[in-house]
Amino acid sequence: MFDEALTQTVARARGHALGDLLRRSAARVPDRTALRFRDRSHTYAELDAAVDRTANALTARGVARGDRVALLSHNDDGYVVLTFALARLGAVAVPVNFMLTAGEVAYILEHCGATGVVAEAALVPVAQEALRLAGREEAVAVRGVLGGGPDGGPAGWEAYETWAAHPDGAPPEVDVADDDVLQLMYTSGTESRPKGVMMTSRSLVTQYVSCIVDGRYAADDVALHALPLFHVAAQHVFLVPNLYLGGTNVVLDGPDPATVLATVERERITSLFCPPTVWIGLLRHPDFDRRDLSSLAKGYYGASIMPVATVEELSRRLPGMALFNCYGQTEMSALALVLSPEDQLRKLGSAGTPALNSQTRLVDDLDRPVGPGVEGEIVHRSPHATVGYWNDPAKTAEAFRGGWFHSGDLGVMDEDGYITVVDRKKDVIKTGGENVASREVEEVLYQHPAVAETAVFGIPHPRWIEAVAAVVVPRDGQRVDPDELVGFCRERLAGYKTPRYVAVVDGLPKNASGKILKRELRTTFAHLAG
Repeated sequence: MFDEALTQTVARARGHALGDLLRRSAARVPDRTALRFRDRSHTYAELDAAVDRTANALTARGVARGDRVALLSHNDDGYVVLTFALARLGAVAVPVNFMLTAGEVAYILEHCGATGVVAEAALVPVAQEALRLAGREEAVAVRGVLGGGPDGGPAGWEAYETWAAHPDGAPPEVDVADDDVLQLMYTSGTESRPKGVMMTSRSLVTQYVSCIVDGRYAADDVALHALPLFHVAAQHVFLVPNLYLGGTNVVLDGPDPATVLATVERERITSLFCPPTVWIGLLRHPDFDRRDLSSLAKGYYGASIMPVATVEELSRRLPGMALFNCYGQTEMSALALVLSPEDQLRKLGSAGTPALNSQTRLVDDLDRPVGPGVEGEIVHRSPHATVGYWNDPAKTAEAFRGGWFHSGDLGVMDEDGYITVVDRKKDVIKTGGENVASREVEEVLYQHPAVAETAVFGIPHPRWIEAVAAVVVPRDGQRVDPDELVGFCRERLAGYKTPRYVAVVDGLPKNASGKILKRELRTTFAHLAG
């Protein structure tokens, strides 16, 4: 219809990519506070300018469209700037869980083919060891340090501050299409290794709209972000939608209960997201009743199932706060279902109904829809959904079979269309808001010379909602020490993946086909967590 040059000109005028969102907020409300972190505060105009300068600095160092740059850091305002700077270049940000070991980080760097790494100063040694283990010391030419001051880090590593002060502040001229991959988020599934979830502007922006509408976000919100920004919910369900809208955002180093409560009082926070473990920690902290929390108008939970008693307690102790349940997963960018404040007590324990831009149903093992009251797998059709798994067409095809994204969660829908999550089809443990692939832990346990057979599963825990538990069958003539096995795993896995409880048994329960019955194990050993 048009020649290529005109098509590109029209596409540029219609651009609606991740990197555009902050620029538009800066044009609307340039002097409004966009972000506060520690003693640093940025207006929208200042944050937008820092993004452009950082993007141009990265371009000068060779970062180009499609390049993968890993971000290994606790929360930092520079983390936010880098996320938008990479998006404006059409480069791919790869957020990495800072709790991972060097070996686990190395797998991600190798799998995504990273050509750049940015690490906080305290994690530079982990990043260096990961580069060595991944064999990417030569391939990764761009290396940045967050939080290390203007002197940066070891030889070959540059301070982020030098990038943000780059002399060229002009907006980068890079055309980024709606479905260009701009982030890779690695998530645990049933496999022993995490999968790289490909996220695009189309996935993210449509999900932001759902968050804003169903979460009732407003431009005058003062939102507190205490959870790690490498996590899809913290970054894409809460921080970036609020920046898109033009709200004020306060970012903390982490979810320390005393700090969260003090910040709510000092900053007059109106909006707060916490997973159930953090809400429970806030309720149990002595400052909860000593701080003025009356500004909290909206509270959100997700990442794991909230105990019904905790929902009831929050409703009682914060009666002026509207409470939302946000259910989803990384592959949905992440929001899929929402339970509104009006339904919290009426539909206790439910994950809610489909988000604005999502369609959800339940299916049986043959992918046929099931009716109300019948257990089935939760599947979605939505532009929120990932475009697939990085370099893994087979797993992508399996997840999207039949033209629906298969969540791996099992649920039941009631007559009103509300969905309750009852179990996981995928063998994943959700502990403290983090996903743990049982198989990954099992493979580490199988490396121990005294282990003949093992099963890893989640059991209820009063603080972490679920805890990682392992049942082990020793080899003939061998003795297994549970504490020694825990130490063995801790040397090879991130702390949150390491079993909290280990039981030694003579054999594992199995069905006729030899499959281990983990539901039976979860019931039998539920007492381990007290």
